[in-house]
Amino acid sequence: TKDVEDLVRAARERFGMPVTTLVINAVDYAFDPEKRPTVETLEWPGLVRQFSLAVLQTYLLVRAVLPDMREAGFGRIVAVGTNLVHDPVVSYHDYIAAKGALLAFVRSLARDLGLYGITANVVSPGLIHITDASRHIPEEVFRRVAEASALRRVVTPEEVADAVLFFASPWARAITGQELVVDGGLVMH
Repeated sequence: TKDVEDLVRAARERFGMPVTTLVINAVDYAFDPEKRPTVETLEWPGLVRQFSLAVLQTYLLVRAVLPDMREAGFGRIVAVGTNLVHDPVVSYHDYIAAKGALLAFVRSLARDLGLYGITANVVSPGLIHITDASRHIPEEVFRRVAEASALRRVVTPEEVADAVLFFASPWARAITGQELVVDGGLVMH
């Protein structure tokens, strides 16, 4: 928690104001369909690690910025999830379970923090071309995902950032507890 408190303190000092926008994208995962843990090889420490990255880090960050947001009477919390929660086309069990818990946690935050003018939402991208996490995915997979999506392409990091910026903007002031899936129309719900 000291690292998180130091991070928030550094942000306050850097920008000269309280922290009222928090974007959480704690990912340390390499998507590799050939090396992923299957249900037979998955071990509990792997699940715990992903839950710590997704849920525990979100919890710690929200706790650290909450005093600033409450004092300001305003706040935006935007977490990055995954469309795999809705359609696990490849079963990355540990990652998907953690991101599903993150979605539920952010929705409960939205209910709890709305009283203070704080919104909490999730942007859930699909396969992104190309990030550190997707660098091991064969081009054939990118091609197949593109063909299956409504827009016939894979989204870019910039397009995911656009959705995050939307939730952080004044245009999303009445939106909370929601998930925006950014995957070119692969998953629709």
